[in-house]
Amino acid sequence: MSRLETLHEVIGPWSLAITRQFWEGFAPGKLASQTLSQGIQTTFLCDTDWQRVDAVVTQDGPSVRIVVEGTGDLDAATDQVRRLLSIDIDGRGWSDVAARDEVIADAQAQLRGFRPCGFFSPYEAAVWSVLSRRLQTRQAAAIKTRLTQQLGDDGAFPTPATLLATTLTLPDRKAEYLRAIAEAALDGQLTGSHLRSLQPANAFDQVQSILGMGPFSAELVVIRGANFPDVLPRHEGKLSDEIPRRYGTDRSIDEITEAWKPFRSWAAVHLRALRAAEGR
Repeated sequence: MSRLETLHEVIGPWSLAITRQFWEGFAPGKLASQTLSQGIQTTFLCDTDWQRVDAVVTQDGPSVRIVVEGTGDLDAATDQVRRLLSIDIDGRGWSDVAARDEVIADAQAQLRGFRPCGFFSPYEAAVWSVLSRRLQTRQAAAIKTRLTQQLGDDGAFPTPATLLATTLTLPDRKAEYLRAIAEAALDGQLTGSHLRSLQPANAFDQVQSILGMGPFSAELVVIRGANFPDVLPRHEGKLSDEIPRRYGTDRSIDEITEAWKPFRSWAAVHLRALRAAEGR
C-alpha cells in the first residue's frame, strides 16, 4: 500500500464545504463517501487500472489537499479526484457568466463556491444509467449498494472484470447492458482521461456505441462521468422544465444558454442544485 499527498491550487472560486453538501445528497455517489469535519473521505476505483483507492480531500485556502492511498497508479487517482470535483478546471470565467445572466448570478450567490461533482468515473456513470432505468432513485441506489457490498472491494464499486465474471440477476436487460459496459471499460473506452481527450460530440458517439447506451445515458456519462464543463444536456427532462420556469418562454433554450458558455454543464447543474435547495 502506497500513499501520495499533493497540494493543488484551485483556479477560480471553489468551496469544498458547499460541494460536500451537494455530494451528500447525490444518491449515485454518496453511499461510497463520508464527510469529515474539514473535508471528504471516500473510496473509489481508479479508472486507469481499476485498483481500489482511499482518498481524503481537504481545502487549504485557495488550494486543495488530496491524500490517496492504494496499490495502483496514485498520480492517476489524484487526477481523477480533481476531475470528479471539477477542480481541474480554470474557473475564473465563471463569474463572467453571472454578469451575463441574472438567473445564474442568483444561483452562484446561493451556492457560492459550488462546482459540480460527478460520478467517480464514466464507468460508474454508465452503470448508474442502466441501474436507474425504469426504477426510482432509491431502488437503483439499493441495487448499487448491494452490488458494492457483495462484489466490491471494501466500499469501492465492483471492477469491470468482476462484473463480467459474475452472473447478475437484474430486471429487464440490465445484466446484459452491464456486461457491455464492463467490456467497454476494460477496453479503455470509459476512463475520464480518455473521454476528456475527445471532443464532446465524439465522446457521445463512442459512449452510444456501447450496447444499451442511448442519448440520455451518453449525456450522463460524458457530462457527469467525465465532468465536461461546457456541454449542454439535451435529454434531461428536469432541466428542460426548469429553464422555461426560470427564464420564460420568449427565447429558445439555445439562445438562453449561449450566455452560459464556456460553462454550460456547470450552469445546468447549478439550476438543478438550486431546485433541490429550494425543496422542489
